[in-house]
Amino acid sequence: MTAALRYDYAPAACGGLRTRIAGTDVVLRASGAMWIDEEEALIVSDLHLEKGSSYAARGQLLPPYDTRETLGRLEFEVATMRPKVLVFLGDTFHDRRSEERLAPSEAARLRLLAAGRTLIWVIGNHDADGPQELPGEPVETLSLGDLTLRHEPLAGPRLGELAGHLHPCAKVAAAGGVVRRRCFVTDGERAILPAFGAYAGGLNVRDAAFAGMFARTPIAAALGAGRVHAVGWKSLRTD
Repeated sequence: MTAALRYDYAPAACGGLRTRIAGTDVVLRASGAMWIDEEEALIVSDLHLEKGSSYAARGQLLPPYDTRETLGRLEFEVATMRPKVLVFLGDTFHDRRSEERLAPSEAARLRLLAAGRTLIWVIGNHDADGPQELPGEPVETLSLGDLTLRHEPLAGPRLGELAGHLHPCAKVAAAGGVVRRRCFVTDGERAILPAFGAYAGGLNVRDAAFAGMFARTPIAAALGAGRVHAVGWKSLRTD
């Protein structure tokens, strides 16, 4: 194991990073999903399905392929990890009408993802009504072992909290210039997951919105091509 900022992480065989959150073994995967070994649970946050159609309804045209792309990557993760529990960590849909705009073929793909496993929808601020016609259990918060899962992180250090909502991104100066990537951010006590959705944006982890959330100096686990890169706090740049 490699010591990093007073806690440990190590490369995982999948290209991700293996670490512990509040004593629970997890893998931070290059897709932006988190895997919890003990629970055989796969967690994804902020899919923002049908964001493209939401923008189109307001006259801002985007290619209408975000749901297809996002579900394709999620299907790969599910086929690879074969979770017993699949958790959507809030803002699965971009707005409260998104489920109505979902193509029948895409709804069928979501139903298949629920087949043979527990599907849980943590409610977010964009999808506060929860799913109406799709399988799965909507919840405000979820306990998995010693971890508490919610969409929006609470203020101040929170031991064992997993959250999304902030769409964390890491900005790093590299040899070829500045690189900006979605990332996990964690201090080993809590973690904030990156947005999984194809059209979801990102907020720099150096932004004031992240201030005061960590009991100790965190790292950013930046998503690369098939690999997660651990980046120390001092190496991160502001926007």
